[in-house]
Amino acid sequence: MSTTLRDPAPTTEPAAAAQSPHARRFGLPIATCLVMGNVIGGGIFLLPASVAPFGTISLVAFGVLTAGAIALALVFGRLAERHPQTGGPYVYARAAFGDFAGFLAAWSYWITAWVSNAALAVAAVGYLTVLFPAAGAHKWSMCLAALAVQWLPALANLAGTRYVGAVQVIATVLKFAPLLLVAVGGLFFFDPANLGPFRATDQSAAGAVSAAAAILLFSYLGVESATVSAGEVRDPARNVGRATILGTAGAAVVYLLGTLSVFGLVVHEKLVSSTAPFTDAVNAMFGGTWGGTVVACAAVISMLGALNGWTLLSAQTPYAAAKDGLFPKVFETKKRGVPVVGVVVTVALASALTVYNYTLGAEGVFESLVLITTFTATVPYLLATAAQIYFLLSGQRERVHAGRLARDGVLAVLAFGFSMWLVAGSGYAAVYQGVLFLFAGVLCYAAMSARKTRATA
Repeated sequence: MSTTLRDPAPTTEPAAAAQSPHARRFGLPIATCLVMGNVIGGGIFLLPASVAPFGTISLVAFGVLTAGAIALALVFGRLAERHPQTGGPYVYARAAFGDFAGFLAAWSYWITAWVSNAALAVAAVGYLTVLFPAAGAHKWSMCLAALAVQWLPALANLAGTRYVGAVQVIATVLKFAPLLLVAVGGLFFFDPANLGPFRATDQSAAGAVSAAAAILLFSYLGVESATVSAGEVRDPARNVGRATILGTAGAAVVYLLGTLSVFGLVVHEKLVSSTAPFTDAVNAMFGGTWGGTVVACAAVISMLGALNGWTLLSAQTPYAAAKDGLFPKVFETKKRGVPVVGVVVTVALASALTVYNYTLGAEGVFESLVLITTFTATVPYLLATAAQIYFLLSGQRERVHAGRLARDGVLAVLAFGFSMWLVAGSGYAAVYQGVLFLFAGVLCYAAMSARKTRATA
């Protein structure tokens, strides 16, 4: 294991790739859309129903989670100023703690990405059944629909970053219409009688908040999106941090208002079992089904857009690690600005996980996948925030802004504590499955590290 503390070399692309008409670097607007598109992906369209069983105390969890996510976004923004290379948390962990920590961050983030893709596809099926009831007739028809939803964005990615950016902007614009309709318009139809009990489980208040937050974290996965794709962003030292903060703050406002409105529009007993809570909310506002159908269309578009962005992210981290010899070299393969092997492998793994979970039954598939990603996401988050704390305490002047030392230190500690809290709230089953995924990577690291050692001997 390497213990040398050094910066990874900046990612440089071949000249041919840079000149390809299908590859294009992202400016601040598209980078912000990438963050918002991945954060407001598809989770928000299903999560109100997922946390409704905890009662309205889940709104408290959302508030706490929002504060933690913004602290995390600010930390990532600071780190991106000093390390504007593709890879995000992987780059920061490796620069601070060496190859093994970097590998764990990359491996965990990669798992998070493709498991999240499977969860997003499952969420999209819930809204597809509103438009095409036959898709929900049987668990295997739902499984086939989920697979189709995963592979369509993969094809857009394989076409090149130019198309990834275009799809992301369109999807981000289209998803805001129904979200704002419910988030703002829903407040005029708000009925407190629909809220249900404040605490609907026999857990303590702290336990209920932690458990609800573990599920809700899925809705904030993606705050690091711009940092992971920093190599594809113009002027990354300036734009990555700004996109991260702007995208996260914008998503937070929509999330909080939207969830509150859904809770007040849909009767609690119905919300608990809903597969399309925003559709139910719009139908409650206007009556009939036309509004719900429009929301269902927008939700599917939103989730396809999120899968479009997440598919790119899921390939970027192993690409960065492969450039450093910590992932198989095949993941370095890049065409039209996109790591094509990473895209194909990631979507194939997400598809296999989708099929496996549907063999266990359609009920609870989304929640089980979400909880796994909650745990695996905290590993790169913890390593990245620990790296920031290390840089602040080690006296490395080139990595620290003296005038912001105290503020950056408080933010880093808050973000680290926030990530630890999420681990505690994930639950034993999610931690157990997540640890199995994590430890499987240790064998891969051993093989890659041995190969790297032989190559340099």
